Amino acid sequence: MTEPEKSPESNLPQVTNISHADVQSVHAELVRMHQADAETVTAEEVEIQDSAVGNIKADRVSLRDSLTASIHAGEALVQDGLTGYIQAEKASVSGYTGAVTAGSAEIRNSMVGFVAGNDVHVNESRTGILIARNVNGSVTTLMDTRSALIAGLVGGLFAGIMILLGRMLFGRK
Repeated sequence: MTEPEKSPESNLPQVTNISHADVQSVHAELVRMHQADAETVTAEEVEIQDSAVGNIKADRVSLRDSLTASIHAGEALVQDGLTGYIQAEKASVSGYTGAVTAGSAEIRNSMVGFVAGNDVHVNESRTGILIARNVNGSVTTLMDTRSALIAGLVGGLFAGIMILLGRMLFGRK
């Protein structure tokens, strides 16, 4: 008779608390970090304060006054953080973020380079490019959907003309 194999998830610690430490990777159901840094965090729920993390994969992420490269989550809450990329079903962001892609995004008192989502709620924020089905609130954008489309068409037309001109001038005879 053989013993049943244990799944890797059953070996995960229930709760991992990290304070004033540097770790490579963390896998647990609940991860709490305070004044620490980690390369990767994989968990069901993550709470981070005054810390730095490379990549986070979790169902729920709460980040306060922290730095992270990327977040992949079902629900992400970032308060006064510096984040490179957030991909979530529901995202709430304040601080500085490179890109946010979410089903529902709430952006408040933030600067975000790129925002894409179905429903985007914005409160006193700036974005570089905003692509959304529904937008509520006050936002200042560098490019909205129409401006991005026009810039893409003009850029494509210009590139096409340059390629044709290059072939005419420098083509083989």
